[in-house]
Amino acid sequence: MERFVAKSVELDSFDHALLREMQIDNQTPARVLAERVGLSQSAVLRRLRRLRAEKIITADISVVDPEVMGVPVTVHVLVSIIQGSRTYADFGRKLQARPEVKQASYVTGGADFVLHLQVESMAAYAEFAREVFHDDPNVAEYHTYISMRQVVGPTVGR
Repeated sequence: MERFVAKSVELDSFDHALLREMQIDNQTPARVLAERVGLSQSAVLRRLRRLRAEKIITADISVVDPEVMGVPVTVHVLVSIIQGSRTYADFGRKLQARPEVKQASYVTGGADFVLHLQVESMAAYAEFAREVFHDDPNVAEYHTYISMRQVVGPTVGR
């Protein structure tokens, strides 16, 4: 598993304001960002370059409607595996190789991993569960939660 390393980068109120705006819409033109945060357009562009170079902004991505991509079923899974750092790392690598896994976190509490999956159907999830959970002797148990609808997220209310 990766070790967490705290970033020791100084961010001022303008940086924080820019980061809030970028999390809402990273395609907002620099001139609009400049108006919203109270800086010049060139200062906004300089700060954004620095924030990307320092890996404060770690990715510029597009959130795509899962139905358009043919994976309309959102599944969340809590997975408990047999204890051991090697089994955690092995399971993490297995998850990285699966396109259905959109996010996976190693967590504290009653489970070891929380997964966010996008699949085309319940049949596709059943196949995933067989291959990833049932066929893995290190998986102690898993609990599946099917999303009915998203209530908070980047596309809610748009």
